[in-house]
Amino acid sequence: MSFCAFSKDFTKRSFTSIENEFITKYLPEASGDAVRAYLYGLYLCNCAQEFDAESTAKLLRIPAKKLVDIFGFWEECGLVQILSRDPLYIEYLPVSAAVGKPKPIRAEKYLEFNRELFKILQRAGKDLRPYEQQRVLEFLENTPMEQEAFLLVVDYCAKKDGARLSSSHILNKAEKLAKSYKFTYEQVEAELADFNVHEKELSRIFTLLGIFRKPQDGDYDLLEKWEKAGVSYSVVYACCETLKKGSLATLDALISELIEKDATSEADAREYLARREELTSIVFKVARKLGVKVQNPRPYAEEYAEKWTERGYDEASLTLVATLCMHLSYGFSEMDSLLDEMYFGGIVDEAGVRDYCNARDRQLKLLGSIQSVCGVIKKTKAALDMVAVWRSWNFSDEMILEAARRSAAASSPLPYMNKLLSEWKRQGAFTPSEIPEKEAARPQVSPAVRSEAAVAADARSERERFYAVRRQNAMRHVERAQAIAARDEQFVRAESAIKKGEIELAKAEIFSPHTLPEIEARVEEARRERAEALARLRLSERDFTPKFVCTKCSDTGFLPDGRACDCYQKS
Repeated sequence: MSFCAFSKDFTKRSFTSIENEFITKYLPEASGDAVRAYLYGLYLCNCAQEFDAESTAKLLRIPAKKLVDIFGFWEECGLVQILSRDPLYIEYLPVSAAVGKPKPIRAEKYLEFNRELFKILQRAGKDLRPYEQQRVLEFLENTPMEQEAFLLVVDYCAKKDGARLSSSHILNKAEKLAKSYKFTYEQVEAELADFNVHEKELSRIFTLLGIFRKPQDGDYDLLEKWEKAGVSYSVVYACCETLKKGSLATLDALISELIEKDATSEADAREYLARREELTSIVFKVARKLGVKVQNPRPYAEEYAEKWTERGYDEASLTLVATLCMHLSYGFSEMDSLLDEMYFGGIVDEAGVRDYCNARDRQLKLLGSIQSVCGVIKKTKAALDMVAVWRSWNFSDEMILEAARRSAAASSPLPYMNKLLSEWKRQGAFTPSEIPEKEAARPQVSPAVRSEAAVAADARSERERFYAVRRQNAMRHVERAQAIAARDEQFVRAESAIKKGEIELAKAEIFSPHTLPEIEARVEEARRERAEALARLRLSERDFTPKFVCTKCSDTGFLPDGRACDCYQKS
């Protein structure tokens, strides 16, 4: 290795020389990839760093095998000499010494082909640009595909794409066939016929799903995937009828679900889809009642709706229960717990569910009346159960509301009401006139006893307020100085230049150390201008520093190690 080398900046400014004879004699006859590979290899000859053929192929996005073929072409032209093919090692020769010339494409060889190609393109309302035509001819030159076979590919793509026809699609399809060793007219015809055999089925799928675009290669790949999984077209149509509209991706997800559930026969699929549609309908109706937004109903159907229906709850019953749960601010999991309780209590049929929900609705209304007397009371299942117990004690709504009026001043009204009503039940008082006089007095509200947590919270709030005032006082003169300086154009310009320069310095230390002196000079000049502006404004750097009362904690109340500062106790 040499003891010296060019710097990166030097190599960036250097040039790769191309002989004019290469441009005039060889470049017009060569393909784009061949020219790119030749020029990049010529550039690498001038670079000191090592760069192997595999890396070059990857960088130029050319297959490694094709790169070898390209340099084989240039070797035939006498421009390079291949010293090794594996690994590939090339020696460039002077262009002036070359005796060969790229093999030109003979126009007369493709006269009939070009006429037929033009007819097909004309029917499609499409035309190929000169470079696209060149690519087509290069393909035919470099592959053994028959011209008639290639025209068959063009006709197929034209019918499929119409005005969207492109040379890229034609060549991609032809290359795909060539890789499968389909070169003759008969082979290509058979392949395309097999490829189009499902066009009718795909057209029906598109109609069922409301898709109005033309089929693409990937669409047929999905058909092949479903067929390999044992899914018949009748099952695919059934899935489309279930979805009604959507994309092939949505359809693929539904068919994958059928495969996962091992429901690939038509009978099993239709049964599963009907069941799935029923559960999905239940999920969405329950979600609307609960006020819950559901994006994907499948998890809810599998976890909740399927269990509920298997236990005998129909859609009408579940809607009634969901309405009740909405009043209780329940979600799916809480509704599931309530249905568990109802199920184990024998409440399953629609009549039983309706009676249960009506009873709960009456309890909710009574709880609302109690709330209007006693203030805010949460509508919970426990509160409803308490109301149900009071009614089971044969107390009328009038007596329950009387107990509510007498409990309004209590800190916990419902427990006090329960105490009153149990006492009245024991005494046999079921009407207001039967209530003993001594019980008429309202409950005495005992002084509130504050917990240790409440006392600690108050102390913490007081401490925070104390330090907030201190910090506000310390920052007041800083904010005044900042406001004065912000109105001065020279100061703002210098401050901005300093910040920008500091960022540039940090980058330069890593990427371009040679620019450091220049940037440092600019920053220093900006600092000088800032100092001049401060002097003119009669300000100093101290005016931008807060004057804290306690220098140990900076008026935060806490030391750097996290311990509380003692300045609060001293104050």
